[in-house]
Amino acid sequence: MAAQEYRAPESVGRLQQRALTVGGVALLVSILGAVRTPGLFYQSYLMSFMLILGLTLGSLGLVMLQHLTSGHWGIIIRRPLESATRTLPLLVAFFLPIMFAGMKYLYGAWLDPERVKEEPLSDFQQKYLTHGGFITRAVIYFAVWLLLMALFNSWSKQQDANQTDRALRRRLKMLAGPGIILYVFVMSFAAIDWVMSLSPHWASTIYGFLFVAGQLISSMSLMIAVVVLLARAEPFASVLQKRHLHDLGKLLLAFVMLWAYFDFSQLLIIWSGNLPEEISFYRTRLYGGWGVVAVIVLVFHFFVPFFLLLSEDVKRNAKVLPKIAVWLIFMRLVDLFWMTRPEFTSRAMPTWLDVVLPIALGGLWLGYFAFNLKQLPLLPLGDPKLAEAIEHHER
Repeated sequence: MAAQEYRAPESVGRLQQRALTVGGVALLVSILGAVRTPGLFYQSYLMSFMLILGLTLGSLGLVMLQHLTSGHWGIIIRRPLESATRTLPLLVAFFLPIMFAGMKYLYGAWLDPERVKEEPLSDFQQKYLTHGGFITRAVIYFAVWLLLMALFNSWSKQQDANQTDRALRRRLKMLAGPGIILYVFVMSFAAIDWVMSLSPHWASTIYGFLFVAGQLISSMSLMIAVVVLLARAEPFASVLQKRHLHDLGKLLLAFVMLWAYFDFSQLLIIWSGNLPEEISFYRTRLYGGWGVVAVIVLVFHFFVPFFLLLSEDVKRNAKVLPKIAVWLIFMRLVDLFWMTRPEFTSRAMPTWLDVVLPIALGGLWLGYFAFNLKQLPLLPLGDPKLAEAIEHHER
């Protein structure tokens, strides 16, 4: 099985060029919004950044999950997952505008002394929510993620050259478990710093898990769309089978259910507690126009995908499953809109920046992802279970 036989087809190069072009044009257009209405720009930018961050970090989580479980489902998508994790340096660049220019527009509730006087923070919040602390913790978060990304990508590449190295396989598996715990722990704190602190007077201990589950949905949805796209040409056309799609579809269903469980648990616990400082989050988001958005998220982010993915035929259908996957990525954006925007306005209507900025960041990210996808064979040729994973048999 030669490495050159499993290189990305020409369609990946075309995808890279188109994505970079669309993303670059959209970014130029969005700069107009940054100049005219910087407040609205950074509100949309944060939402878009968290969506793209989910594609990268969710892929990192799935890479570690595959090494931990050694499942066949992950062997098929491992190289696309690794390509997605290698976009992390781009996410560092995307975060710089928030860190150096956007903080005053997003986190005035704890950065603005006048607002703090009107709505005082606790002693712990005053010590924790500081400009320097925010930046220091962000550096730590990205350092942890970059380290995990570098290790798993480097060892995976070594595995292609040393297929019989059992110590290397054991090292990948042993790091995967602690790596997943570290990923969840660090992402939880990042969600608190970057999103929950928009409303410093409200807190939820399950908040970070909502983002972790959402990131797994985003990355698995992306992988389903990518492998079906790759299967339109060789070499992936002779590799991808219905049973692979079935496995990926089952995992996507599981992640949708996990996200819904976390979301409902947070609502149930907070609402049953009936404490004014806790229910403020939902009191803002479940009435009026934001209540309509909440219903849209409930129906189209959970109920419709849930019932569709229950069907075995749907999960094995290479035409229908990718459409559900792409729809779920879009609904992740809607959910982030519902989670972040009510902190700034009571008007539940998106602005033009809410359309342009996701296209800008998403286009640049997709272009870089496609570039990474071309660098290595599409399959981990050194994995000892590869032959078994791509063996042609249907169940």
